[in-house]
Amino acid sequence: MSTTLANAVGGRMLRSRVVAALASPHGVDRYLELVNPMWAAEEVRARVVAVRRENADSDGAPVATLTLQPTSTWRGHRAGQYVQVGVDLPDSGKRMTRCFSISSASSLPGEQITLTIRAHDEGQVSKYLVGRARPGQMVHLSQAEGDFTLHESAATPTNNHLLFITGGSGITPAMSILRTLLRDGYDGRAGRKVTFLHYARSAEDQIFAAELAEIAEADNDVTVHLRHGDHVFSDFELRRLVPDFRDTDTWACGPAGLMELVHAAYTTDDVLSARLRTEFFKPPRIATGAAEGEVSFDRSGTGAANSGATLLEQAEALGLKPEFGCRMGICFSCTSRKTEGTVRNVLTGAESSLPDEDIQICVTTPVGDCAVDL
Repeated sequence: MSTTLANAVGGRMLRSRVVAALASPHGVDRYLELVNPMWAAEEVRARVVAVRRENADSDGAPVATLTLQPTSTWRGHRAGQYVQVGVDLPDSGKRMTRCFSISSASSLPGEQITLTIRAHDEGQVSKYLVGRARPGQMVHLSQAEGDFTLHESAATPTNNHLLFITGGSGITPAMSILRTLLRDGYDGRAGRKVTFLHYARSAEDQIFAAELAEIAEADNDVTVHLRHGDHVFSDFELRRLVPDFRDTDTWACGPAGLMELVHAAYTTDDVLSARLRTEFFKPPRIATGAAEGEVSFDRSGTGAANSGATLLEQAEALGLKPEFGCRMGICFSCTSRKTEGTVRNVLTGAESSLPDEDIQICVTTPVGDCAVDL
């Protein structure tokens, strides 16, 4: 029997109901992890292979690229997707999960990936991974998620011009797409071209500077525009670079301020161009009007006047420490039970008054009086 066939048969056996029942209540993966952390039947884990500092000369937040070797359970990713990363923090003993975009080109099952992470002051996981992760260390992963992707291959003739607008760490998913295009043979055939517009705090803070310079100098019809310091995005500049930008397939990712400007530029008569695809670090919030009512957190016996902030932020302002992950409505770590009242999703604007409803408190605001089981 070949090694590949043996692994496939072994994998099916480990995922069978009989084996799961025998391993109860801990599950097969708990026992496999004890023998070899890289063995898994269902879960995805990864070993840190390398850690490289990206902006050593910057006086801003440090950025590092982690190369990860996932377990064989990794199904691969499409360029532009993100992954949830779980880390057991030694100082607290807790496992915390955050979402990070994959910066490497698209991967096949079991292949290595890279995450390029900025260590934010408030980010326990990001600071740990950038400052303390070491080769050989294990982390927990989800399968790849997200729709900020280029579905066509480099040979697809329908997209004659691709535009990327990124700011800060928002460059990472766009770089994954660009790296995939160049790896898979994009060469500007039939008049196809790429415009890559990026905003960074300074030249020293620029991520992937050397690689972008090489791409810009190569004969591949990729035009790179880097804006540093006080340069602010404007539709006037974008029109100069790409006159028909509203009719150009565009991928935009970056901080909330940049994304609001991009949305405004791509909106005509209150209609957002269907050519714009976006990814946010923090959710863009739909205007909610004046805050009214009282918010109570039943289990802790605390409450206060509704400030208009998300329920997670209002809970934290009262000294509570609810579980959370991405703070963007992606990972569902913050899901809690709303027992009374009406709430609004800040991403979609949808309101709900259902009783005993599970909600994501990181992207939910109260509409009047509201009670949550926290």
